[in-house]
Amino acid sequence: MKSCGNTDVGLKRNTNQDYLFCSDAPVGAFPNLYIVADGMGGHRAGDHASHMAIDRFVQLAEQTKQTNPVTLMRTLLSWVNEEIYQESMSDEAFFGMGTTFVAVTIINGMGYVVNVGDSRLYKVTKDEIRQITLDHSMVEELVRSGDLTPQEAKRHPRRNIITRAVGVGATVLPDFFEIDVEPGSHLLLCSDGLSNMIQDDELYSIVNSDRVIDDKVKYLIDRANYYGGYDNIAAVLVTNEG
Repeated sequence: MKSCGNTDVGLKRNTNQDYLFCSDAPVGAFPNLYIVADGMGGHRAGDHASHMAIDRFVQLAEQTKQTNPVTLMRTLLSWVNEEIYQESMSDEAFFGMGTTFVAVTIINGMGYVVNVGDSRLYKVTKDEIRQITLDHSMVEELVRSGDLTPQEAKRHPRRNIITRAVGVGATVLPDFFEIDVEPGSHLLLCSDGLSNMIQDDELYSIVNSDRVIDDKVKYLIDRANYYGGYDNIAAVLVTNEG
């Protein structure tokens, strides 16, 4: 696997509440690990939540002896959720904080994905781009019910209201997905600061371009800012070189 990740504050925000982690080398029982988190909360609480979620997930992954990827992800995220929730309840400065969380590990050509919130994972091949995760958001529920089109959802004024997040309650309910990651295919993890700004067909074109992977990530962020940069931006691109 080959990966690159970066974040940007965007053009409208004063702080960056997005955070990421990418490792092509083993992290505990994971042979590789890629994560994006988008924090929420006043002042620096969102920043703290996203950093805490990823840092503790990685630290705990390096300590645990579990090996099943789905069971391991579920256990780690439950521990992380409890720690963030307890801190938010004990420290007024962090009250109400939470974060989205999307992560993937690739094992023998299979991608094991966990998701909470509206940060996304896309699979990109030469033939198509496909959103693997499902947004936990008010607007996405309207899309699924047929009350909004995906195009209308991108412009909806309440598109940033999420219905699930890590750390906002005593328990967390993640989604899990298993996908084939064939040689030559790509996985794109991103916050809504990227996915809300760039249409899927442009994401597809950039990921499949002849640029080196670092330049692809840079160009994705540049394009999100070109379209307004209304939010923090995070992107991790992973390529199965085969």
